[in-house]
Amino acid sequence: MTFKAFRVSQSGDTVSGAIVDATLDELTPGDVVIKAAYSSVNYKDALAATGAVKIIKKYPLIGGIDVAGTVESSSDSRFKAGDQVVVTGYDLGVGNDGGYSAYVRVPADWVVKLPSALTLFDAMTLGTAGFTAALSVIRLEQNGLTPGNGPVIVTGATGGVGSIGVAILAGLGYDVTALTGKDSEHEYLKSLGANAVISRSAAVESIKSGRPIEKATWAGAVDPCGGDILAWLAKTMNYGASIANSGLTSGIEVHTTVIPFILRGVNLLGIDSVTCPMPLRLEAWRRLSTDMKPRAQMLKAIAREIPLSGLPEAFETLAKGGAKGRFVVNVA
Repeated sequence: MTFKAFRVSQSGDTVSGAIVDATLDELTPGDVVIKAAYSSVNYKDALAATGAVKIIKKYPLIGGIDVAGTVESSSDSRFKAGDQVVVTGYDLGVGNDGGYSAYVRVPADWVVKLPSALTLFDAMTLGTAGFTAALSVIRLEQNGLTPGNGPVIVTGATGGVGSIGVAILAGLGYDVTALTGKDSEHEYLKSLGANAVISRSAAVESIKSGRPIEKATWAGAVDPCGGDILAWLAKTMNYGASIANSGLTSGIEVHTTVIPFILRGVNLLGIDSVTCPMPLRLEAWRRLSTDMKPRAQMLKAIAREIPLSGLPEAFETLAKGGAKGRFVVNVA
């Protein structure tokens, strides 16, 4: 049996991807074979597939760090044929053939049974981005955040983590402010539940001021950006407030001072969605299917379905910072 897959290869210093015919025998080893329905496109996928950052451990490799589908076969008793499942993170699409394929084979320890309240399409509208947003909110809650504490800010708000983060927080009753560099997308963010939208240029001006601390404004922050945006957040958090950082779209270097941390007790929480322990992973997916699940119209607004052939354009869009919401890849 052959099926279509998007395989990433390296020739010299050039990394590129193409749709190929693949077979089960060619896939990396695993206990569970999944008949895939959908995958998704994350910033990490764009970096990996274009070679912008050395993420893929070996070539050639089928890309895609997410997949949702139905178990075709399993040598592990925890899963049986017909189970709907989701896999995100671990070595998927990095050292193990990934989700951009009609069939995916993975170790059983990576697999999560899909909660009944989510469809396979929902699962990949959420995917790693939604999972990361959920982990961010859980960690903020564990550090004392409640809706009564004050406004919460979400940076990079039109991206995957940002869009779903806005929707999750709004659904939980938080007063959400969205930070974006896309002035044309304010109405989109308000439709997801943002009470206010501010331009990234406001943060940039504050960063340029050189002041080590600014007016205390935010009770919490979901930040997939890093870089100068994270530095600005540190200066503007309320006393004892926390920042959940999960990304680097604004850079890996953070130029700040210790002042916000020692004068206001600001907490910086690192969010790892790749090797997250299974108990927390299961709890995040439970929350995403219950109190954290965005409303149907929000999921529809966030998702844009594409075929495998649409991946190169999606990678380019993400790499340039032009994405809105989530690309959901139909791999069936």
